[in-house]
Amino acid sequence: MTQSPFSPGVAAGRLDDAAYAENFSDLHPALDAHEALVAADRCYFCHDAPCITACPTDIDIPLFIRQIATGTPDAAAKTILTQNIMGGMCARVCPTETLCEEACVRELAEGKPVLIGQLQRYATDHLQEQGVHPFTRAAATGKSVAVVGAGPAGLSCAHRLAMLGHDVTVYDARAKPGGLNEYGIAAYKTPEGFAQAEVDWLLKIGGITLHHDAALGRDVALEKLTADFDAVFLGMGLGGVNALTVDGGDKEGVLDAVDFIADLRQSGDLGALPVGRDVVVIGGGMTAVDAAVQSKLLGALNVTLAYRRGRDRMNASVFEQDLAASKGVRIMTHVVPKALHGNGAVREIEFEYVNDDMTGTGETVRIPADQVLRAIGQTLEGESLPALERGKIAVTETGRTSMDGIWAGGDCATGGDDLTVTAVAEGRDAAMDIHASLMG
Repeated sequence: MTQSPFSPGVAAGRLDDAAYAENFSDLHPALDAHEALVAADRCYFCHDAPCITACPTDIDIPLFIRQIATGTPDAAAKTILTQNIMGGMCARVCPTETLCEEACVRELAEGKPVLIGQLQRYATDHLQEQGVHPFTRAAATGKSVAVVGAGPAGLSCAHRLAMLGHDVTVYDARAKPGGLNEYGIAAYKTPEGFAQAEVDWLLKIGGITLHHDAALGRDVALEKLTADFDAVFLGMGLGGVNALTVDGGDKEGVLDAVDFIADLRQSGDLGALPVGRDVVVIGGGMTAVDAAVQSKLLGALNVTLAYRRGRDRMNASVFEQDLAASKGVRIMTHVVPKALHGNGAVREIEFEYVNDDMTGTGETVRIPADQVLRAIGQTLEGESLPALERGKIAVTETGRTSMDGIWAGGDCATGGDDLTVTAVAEGRDAAMDIHASLMG
């Protein structure tokens, strides 16, 4: 990856190795066998379970929890993975507090839901640690499908297509597969190389060929893919980042939060990563929180997350907001950046307070900042793509685009919210529709 343009004077190695190891250890330590049984015993095994409806991948949650409770975690894992082949990652990064666990009857009755996410991790980890792949390929169909993007949507689509007997070729712009799971999620959510381990395990289905450093438009043409393959699935995510169009927005020390997180995720030495003394993150989504929290964990003295609306409008969940606050991140709301000040490198950032309707109040504030991270949204990059809607590829419920033979899903498409679990569901559903189309 290219070296990030840190400001002069921004230091690395603020903490010792032991502190880094502790700061970036697993956010939610895994349940042991006894803890899993105790947690599973709290489930009511509802007949018409609201948690299933709340799950974007429609996992039969009461069934897999019952399987854990009866001492068959591998069967529970297969129940999960049948619907969500990346159930291990989703168990770690899903905002379960706003999905299945928020809908849990125990949450409604007692304010303490069943630990669905942690139980899902227990089951999937148990199976994956044995190196077992619970699915086998169907007989070869003779059909071939190109998948662009080795992120959650692309890998989910590729696995389901391979399982159904198709030959799948995956093209990805980066050096490693995994997409957001590998490059875009806080390191403390997926430590110890879990993202790559899950990809390696997923590929055991067979029938999937990976091509790295192959970006759509630069190395691979969509027209050639449609000519060479029976179907194409686009799941390349959003490659562009919205610019910070204010005075001084191009100063040294102003970075894209996604690049900051990617550099951190690929670093073999956290102590070698420069981090500012006074870090300001602009944005209110999960990327903004991940960047802010990790800045603090790297040793930044002051970290401020600045968002233009109120906390109730932040895309980051309440849990993520509280996590940031617990790590010492200051959250400023109803502010928009007006200017960045400094002689070449950023030294201060000026904000204006705004009302709920985004009109300025005229009141401004300046705070120290030697590193500013932009997390203000990403954009779709590419030419000759299917029809767009609101800046993304327009798709039907099954991922069909405006171009025959081309499907799309994940962050690059209009199908749903920008969550790993949603991307997995969209890749899976598109694969089923591709299969139906190819087999007549």
